[in-house]
Amino acid sequence: MARRREALVKLQTRLAEQLAQARTQVQKRSWLAVECAGLGFLFPLKEAGEIFPMSQVLGVPHTTPWFLGVANLRGHLHGVVDLARFLGLRYEGGLYRDPAQSRMVAFNPLFEINCALVVDRLAGLRNEGEIQLEPDDGDTRPSFVNDRYRDQGGRVWQELKLASLANTEAFLKIVV
Repeated sequence: MARRREALVKLQTRLAEQLAQARTQVQKRSWLAVECAGLGFLFPLKEAGEIFPMSQVLGVPHTTPWFLGVANLRGHLHGVVDLARFLGLRYEGGLYRDPAQSRMVAFNPLFEINCALVVDRLAGLRNEGEIQLEPDDGDTRPSFVNDRYRDQGGRVWQELKLASLANTEAFLKIVV
């Protein structure tokens, strides 16, 4: 019985130490890396939701060209936005998107916005240790466009804050 008590005390002490360490450690930022129209974008991992393969999207009349329509994703109706077209990187009939590689990235459910962004390709995960912050170029950017980073291969990645995008007037105005 005494040994069990000692083991329990040691376990509790170890857990308390690990919790204290976790509270004081700086959490590394991490992103979902995607490609659209040949450019690299980073979605903060805590803002991105589930990733879906391209599925049937039902068009909605009188909406902007970048709003592709609605799709049933796991029993919930989601608005579907072509990110490249929204950003002005692709026009109708423009740069080719391979449907086999395209994915729909939903917003984190905490935002309470049933929307998914169509991206041309997933490019994996990135964290702070793998990429370097690029100096600010001074250009004016929309509120949802954050910092630029460069990876070890020299590729530039632009961070898009999904939480800000979800509250941008231009993004919310889908009716023509």
